[in-house]
Amino acid sequence: MKKVVSVGLAAAMVVSMAACGGGETAETTAAPETSAASGDTADTQAEAADDAAEGMEEFVIGSTGPLTGSAASYGTSVKQGEEIAIQEINEAGGVKVGDTTYKLVLNFQDDEAKEDKAVTAFNTLVDAGMGAYVGAVTTGSCLAQTDLSYEANILQITPSASAEAVTVNPNVFRLCFTDPLQGQMIAQYVIDNGYESVAVLWNNADEYSAGIHDAFVESLESQDAGLLVADESFATGDVDFNTQLTQIKNSGAKLLFVPAYYGDVAYIVQQAKDAGMDCDFVGSDGWDGILGQVTDATLVEGAVFLSPFLATEDSAADFVSKYEAAYGATPDQFAADGYDCVYVVKAAMEQAGSVETDALIQAMTEITVDGLTGQVTFDASGEPTKSAKFVQIVNGEYTAM
Repeated sequence: MKKVVSVGLAAAMVVSMAACGGGETAETTAAPETSAASGDTADTQAEAADDAAEGMEEFVIGSTGPLTGSAASYGTSVKQGEEIAIQEINEAGGVKVGDTTYKLVLNFQDDEAKEDKAVTAFNTLVDAGMGAYVGAVTTGSCLAQTDLSYEANILQITPSASAEAVTVNPNVFRLCFTDPLQGQMIAQYVIDNGYESVAVLWNNADEYSAGIHDAFVESLESQDAGLLVADESFATGDVDFNTQLTQIKNSGAKLLFVPAYYGDVAYIVQQAKDAGMDCDFVGSDGWDGILGQVTDATLVEGAVFLSPFLATEDSAADFVSKYEAAYGATPDQFAADGYDCVYVVKAAMEQAGSVETDALIQAMTEITVDGLTGQVTFDASGEPTKSAKFVQIVNGEYTAM
């Protein structure tokens, strides 16, 4: 049952995000401790939520993402954002659905950003009786699960899996935008900012990177075929990018676009500096968190990337305060995505007046949620209508453009 992806380019001029992968051990609402103080705070919040929700029926939100491995930061952030939202909702009295009030419970499985682990994780959640599914975090894992969630007849919303094929089934929705849309928006950024030469360095073994790259190149060449002066690729697991960077340096490119995750980006920016490259950087939403990956923030000074969330904005202050108190860290867009997904499920439950899957799916196209990542609605193809922003790194901090 194919869907037509119908996110309009005009609506996307205020760009959006994406990113995009179970272990056998279920993770619930207890947060990983980053210090004694933050662990105590998280435990206190969870206990308060449990006390407020005592006597309610339970509605289990299943979720998967990488908690271990190279992409663990993404899954951990989503999980912790979900935990904050669930604590808030339960402390406020739960979710009223018809004559029944539900306490939300999170069952989070580690998928290590691997497709086989993602299948195991999802099946574990089905066996555990989840009522709705938030996941997967990364594209490869999500693609491995979408048919499974359709066959199991479960509402699925991914916080950050951005490949177009993710929403092919009518039970699947996404909070983020598609890879092609990111590519189109960054191409427009290049045009709008007057760059005369641009190169791209992308992962040809990753659906996320490839999808953004293809749309970027197509969009850029349709507007000005002479702008792209170098198109270099690498494979998952590569750590030496000197050959590609030499080609890019020799091309004279004034802007380097890297649609990749921050792990790869950290190697690339360091090696670009070592090679004496003098160019600007622009990235996809997978750059979010790059300041935590580089040892020298000047490596990414002035770099621009897409994101739907910025922790320094006033509208995020309450969430940021709670997150920092609980986990001793500043939340990134993935934490905000996880948080918003829980509130989307809550809104669907309330709108449906039921916890039956068919009613929840129908309700998804009828709700409007004012989230940390912007106001969002969903169409029948599973795609969101929402706005986002370009973020620039200035003096070692993320700033809105």
